Amino acid sequence: MVRVKLSGPLKSAAGGRDELEVEASTIHQMLTQLGQDHPALKPIIESGVAVAIDGQIYRGDWFQPIPPGSEVFILPRLTGG
Repeated sequence: MVRVKLSGPLKSAAGGRDELEVEASTIHQMLTQLGQDHPALKPIIESGVAVAIDGQIYRGDWFQPIPPGSEVFILPRLTGG
């Protein structure tokens, strides 16, 4: 089980929850399961997110394994310029 921390629009889309648990072993599985379990998160995830695992940010390596007990954050895409 992976504990995922959310903030900003992700937290709002999750009904104000700042942490969710999901069964996953890779970033791809985690994002897919979060979208299925919490449909309001799906469009935000699909528009682009980064995932931080124990302080390392991943932006496209969706098959990166998530080690047990890791600290995982999903970061929404930043807009503006």
